[in-house]
Formats: sequence, C-alpha cells, structure tokens
Amino acid sequence: MATALKYFTVYFLSGLKFVFGPAFGVANDLPIVPIIVLTALGMMTTIYLFTFFGNEIRQFFGRFRKNKRVFSKKSRRFVRMWRKFGLKGMCLLTPLILTPPGGGLLVNLLGSKKKLILKWMWISAILWSTIITLVAKYAFWLIEDFVSF
Repeated sequence: MATALKYFTVYFLSGLKFVFGPAFGVANDLPIVPIIVLTALGMMTTIYLFTFFGNEIRQFFGRFRKNKRVFSKKSRRFVRMWRKFGLKGMCLLTPLILTPPGGGLLVNLLGSKKKLILKWMWISAILWSTIITLVAKYAFWLIEDFVSF
C-alpha cells in the first residue's frame, strides 16, 4: 500500500508542479519508466481539465477576484510570451516555466484549438518527463557516489 501511495504522489505532484513528481519518485527509489509515465499522465490530467472545463473554472474563481483589471503586468507578460513563442513554444515551456494549470489555462484562454493543445502538450509532457526524470536519477546517483567517496 505504501508503494501505491508513492506512485499516486508522483502523479498528483506532477499535475500541480511538473518537476516535483520526478524529484519525489527518484528520491523514493521508484523505477524510471513508471516515474516518466506517471509524470506525463499527471500533467496531462490537469491539461485535460483546463482544456475542457477551463471556462467554468475561470468563472468560478473569477467570482472571488476583487481586482478585475484586464491589463495587468502578468497578463501583458503572458501575451508577450504567446506572441514570441506561439502554441508550440508555450506547450514546450509549460513544464519548465509555467505550471501545468497555468500553461493549460493560458493556451486555452488565448484561443487555440483543443486538438492542437492536446497534441503539443502530450509531446511536451513525454519529452520533459523523460529528460527531468533521467537528470534527477543520475544527479542523485552522482551525488551519492560523491558523498560516499
């Protein structure tokens, strides 16, 4: 049961902040392939939620916002990023710079097609989950060798 909880934690953390899932999985000595798969699935669960229910989520949380300014520093920065990188770039930057909820909401707000969002987010999730998991695994391995030296 404890192992199942570790796997679920990798999945859950990856949906909130992408790099936390692989870091947790490697720190708990989970196998590499399940970490990669669960990290990608965790991110994509969040992306699917924001792609298909993004308007409802935004309206719900919009009720609690007191400041209804449309043009803030943050929104201008997102528009600059969108103009500079486009859909593909934003999808590839989501795991690293943006969180899955932030990236998913942003690409949906800016009016991209759902099919393209999901395609590029899947590519990004698989690519970055593999890279981050392998880097984390071998960084811990090098640190352990260095400390034991």
